[in-house]
Amino acid sequence: MKTFKFGESNIYLHENDLPREIQHPKVVAIDTETTGLSLVRDRLCLIQFAFSKKECHLVKFDRDINSTSSKHPEIERLLKNKNIQKIFHYARFDVAMIKKFFKLDVKNIFCTKIASKLVRTYTDKHGLKDLCKELLNVELNKSQQSSDWSSNNLLDSQIKYASYDVIFLFEIKLILEEMLKREGRENIAQSIFEFLPIRIQLDFLDWYDSDIFSH
Repeated sequence: MKTFKFGESNIYLHENDLPREIQHPKVVAIDTETTGLSLVRDRLCLIQFAFSKKECHLVKFDRDINSTSSKHPEIERLLKNKNIQKIFHYARFDVAMIKKFFKLDVKNIFCTKIASKLVRTYTDKHGLKDLCKELLNVELNKSQQSSDWSSNNLLDSQIKYASYDVIFLFEIKLILEEMLKREGRENIAQSIFEFLPIRIQLDFLDWYDSDIFSH
């Protein structure tokens, strides 16, 4: 395990799985880094778990993630726990990658991108950088977004970027929840979050860019 510190955040970098002794909180922010954006071609390189703004665990995977002899029991234990709420930004992609490589469905999801689209109807900018700027007055540096996440040795700048993709999601979620409540859209948001596994099944069946509900 390697440790890093950026501002008030302690970052821990692990190989292939989380340590067994880690206690999971009731809410976890999660993100993934991959070799690309294709669910068919690309693979999972890194998964980030923020337990709070001050504690973030990154897990880097071997190239052949599914051949790791020890598998990933602690990651799977966290992801399978329906009592832990998982916050994502653009859960559709991250949860799909998790399903592809861990062969499990994530439940109890909150997606900040979906929530943003439901309540920030005054803009078409729903990226994480946009949410951090408007809601938290935080400027995210996204220069590492297209970097090589399959590299054997990640740069400090990549570690910082990866952690920043999750540590702000807690505050963003709270603000968006208040906006959903204000606009009376909490129930529709929850219904969409629960529909995500079906939407992901359609993605894997090659209906990724099709609106199956259209005429």
